[in-house]
Amino acid sequence: MASTSRREITDQQWADTALLWDYQQMGHELRPCDVAIGLGSHDLGVAAETAGLYLRGLVKKIVFTGGPNPSRPDAFPRGEAAHFAEHAASLGVPDTSMLREPNARNTGQNISFSREVLIAAGVEVASVVLVSMPYMERRAYATCRKVWPEVEAVCTSTPMDLHDYVKSIGDDRLVIDSLVGDLQRVIEYPKLGFAVAQDVPGSVLDAYQRLIDAGFTSRLLS
Repeated sequence: MASTSRREITDQQWADTALLWDYQQMGHELRPCDVAIGLGSHDLGVAAETAGLYLRGLVKKIVFTGGPNPSRPDAFPRGEAAHFAEHAASLGVPDTSMLREPNARNTGQNISFSREVLIAAGVEVASVVLVSMPYMERRAYATCRKVWPEVEAVCTSTPMDLHDYVKSIGDDRLVIDSLVGDLQRVIEYPKLGFAVAQDVPGSVLDAYQRLIDAGFTSRLLS
């Protein structure tokens, strides 16, 4: 998809996007947890942030989870988990501190399959840090509360503001489309049994609908 310049998106649309961005971030305070799970995505920053948790002593074990990425198959030809683990190793994380889960195709599988990998490795888990893209924190949290309710979940992502993130991705419209699509999943997935329900403020719902009406729909569920 070609990059969309800032001037092609109105100030109101950026303001609406910022509402979705702020809502999707959980604002959890980081603290030591048993493990970190780096959720597979097209964003290698997830691997770097997960590695940082380990290097800062906040976790003793990491799971990287995810199979081939449909958005960037050329970037991660051996699957997200493998490439994320390689990137973490390049940042100083020892291989013995990492587990790989190479089969997950969605967030529910990321979490449930990672749980199985941890059980198989004999790792006891009472608390977990879920590391995701910034606009996926709330969905990751809601999914974990559904598929792994016994564990205490802390959510985090690469700390940056919306426009720095847009700049890092290099495609304004793709980021806005992704924010709209992720909020749709926060709304719809509880009805399908994939996640627990989250309260969505009316202002966020209004912004979401305006962005849909403006055509930011490529990441919506069919």
